[in-house]
Amino acid sequence: MPGIGIPSLEASLPPIVKRNYGKWTSHDHIRPGVIKHDAESGEACYTVRAAMPPNARVSTPTMRMLCGLADEFSEGFFRVTQRNSIEFVGVPVGRIEELIARLAGHGFPVGGTNRSLHNMTCCTGYMHCHLAATDPAAIVKAISEMLIKEYETDCLPAGLKISGSGCINNCGEGSCADIGIVGVHRDLPPINAEKLKGCELPLVISVCPVGAIKPKGPGMVEIDPKKCIHCPACSVACAAFAPIGSANGDGVAIVVGGKSSNTGDGPALAKMVIPYLPNNPPHWPEVTEVVRKIVDTWVANAHRDERVGEWINRIGWEKFYQRTGLKMSFKVVDGYDQRSLEYVRSNVRFRW
Repeated sequence: MPGIGIPSLEASLPPIVKRNYGKWTSHDHIRPGVIKHDAESGEACYTVRAAMPPNARVSTPTMRMLCGLADEFSEGFFRVTQRNSIEFVGVPVGRIEELIARLAGHGFPVGGTNRSLHNMTCCTGYMHCHLAATDPAAIVKAISEMLIKEYETDCLPAGLKISGSGCINNCGEGSCADIGIVGVHRDLPPINAEKLKGCELPLVISVCPVGAIKPKGPGMVEIDPKKCIHCPACSVACAAFAPIGSANGDGVAIVVGGKSSNTGDGPALAKMVIPYLPNNPPHWPEVTEVVRKIVDTWVANAHRDERVGEWINRIGWEKFYQRTGLKMSFKVVDGYDQRSLEYVRSNVRFRW
């Protein structure tokens, strides 16, 4: 019935895409943020990509402004990419520079394609979630301001993706980015005995992924500090464990070498290189300094089209730590046991 369910894909396609659907022959990166697609018909579709906030949250006036630009430059169509960039599809070639200038005037830089820093993403953090150990949107904003040249120019060996997550649940997918910013709790969850009375103890015990919660007498549980991995799963199942975290215990971990695409060495899980950095808003100097070191060292030593994880695989972790100047820890280096190898066999490229 009309008006019920999801609109058809065809209704959301820009006219030039609809005319040439399934008949594209090639594409080329004209300049950072501008992509040209050629079709069998001889038509060329120009797409302009601009940065958006990492959590894709914009105000109503801002969204109306973007819609107005789409009406003026791309026949009323734009799309939001998987990494929260905004793309104006079907821009006339003679108006590309005008659109770029208009976007820049509103604070939206154009870039993030080919061998550049792609738009950074993160989870909602404190905005909607009570589990966050840090403010990923603010951290990623500080990093994006530091790396704005890398976003607007093709100055990197390969594409660079940086993602942020407020806690180790990794909703921001830091574990599959070249560099991941992951919020970490270090304190044990508090137990409120009164609130625990309203929770189902079997559920509370079973929800812990590592079995750190055990019964302790009638109507009470205890947490084994040696097993607890400081994930907020228990606080989701029972309010007796919330609020979780503290100002002194919460912070940021840095992971590197992740990738979700099947190119090069194939998909990979990121590896933790720094287990804890303090929360120091609003600019997070410790975090931005580490990210700058990793990016600069990768740029200076990587081969063309070699992502961060592939570069580390070639030189080895020992040289990675030596060249970046980061401190190596056995707690980090030996963080994976043999069982983890089963999970990283994610494609046909088998190796230990």
